[in-house]
Amino acid sequence: MKNTLTGLISMVAMLAAGAAHADDKVTLQLKWVTQAQFAGYYVAKDKGFYKQEGLGVTIKPGGPDVAPEQVLAGGGADVVVDWMPAALAAREKGAPMVNIAQPFKHSGLELTCRADTGIKTPADLKDRTLGVWFYGNEYPFLNWMSKLGFKTDGSPGGVKVVKQGFNVDPLIQKQADCISTMTYNEYWQVIDAGYKPEQLVVFKYEDQGVSTLEDGLYVMEDKLKDPAFVDKMARFVKASMEGWKYAQEHPDEAVKIVLDNDSTGAQTEHHQTQMLSEINKLTAGSDGRLDKADYERTVKTLLTGGSDPVISKEPVGAYTTAVTDKALGK
Repeated sequence: MKNTLTGLISMVAMLAAGAAHADDKVTLQLKWVTQAQFAGYYVAKDKGFYKQEGLGVTIKPGGPDVAPEQVLAGGGADVVVDWMPAALAAREKGAPMVNIAQPFKHSGLELTCRADTGIKTPADLKDRTLGVWFYGNEYPFLNWMSKLGFKTDGSPGGVKVVKQGFNVDPLIQKQADCISTMTYNEYWQVIDAGYKPEQLVVFKYEDQGVSTLEDGLYVMEDKLKDPAFVDKMARFVKASMEGWKYAQEHPDEAVKIVLDNDSTGAQTEHHQTQMLSEINKLTAGSDGRLDKADYERTVKTLLTGGSDPVISKEPVGAYTTAVTDKALGK
């Protein structure tokens, strides 16, 4: 009887511990709306990878008026998806964001121009009208223009900047000579609008030597002082990378999962399938660890932007390997 009672007590204790572990909540703020750009996180939730790690994850879509840096600093999320230029700029301004993982290995940022404008090289951008995204997305562009020696105030010899909405209208309506696009999204919107690839001139930021890291995972620095938080983030990163691996191996299923989570109904299977195909190229070669060489390249790019660099000094403590070391093993 004693052994039976002891066994029951142990079982109850184990169940209680498991229940407590399963209650570890994580709120993830995305950089943009629900789409295949974030397939790994939706897959990880749908396939139970987060649950297996004892996590209850809430995924908050972003939008045109959502700045992940502000959400994180304001306590609206535990972890956010953000681009490194925006995160480092925020850090220098007093919001100490720290990169804990880097699922995206490559950059998908481009400047897409109409070929009929006569633009063939970056030098031809002088005195042109260019569509640019803001809310933290403008930093790579400003760095590039600074390196080219082009002012962005519309003065002669520089470029005129049009604050671009998150669409391709300025190019289609010929309000701008070039617009910001991503390899996995807006470029294909231009194609779907009737343009043929030969009617476009595309400058990939990676090819222009101003490539910076995109779609990393960031938390606030003070949270990392808590070992329990580090452990929670390690489990989150581990499950997230399982989600990304699954999305690469089962793209059709991953697209369906994304569409199931799109409460707006704005996304189409065709576009999301196209998007995930390109996204998988950007996550290729990444196990979630931040490559130090990629980090240093990004920092160097942001520091050497001519007279108006994105950041003014070398960041200290802007990334940690503690989470991925714990999640993936050193």
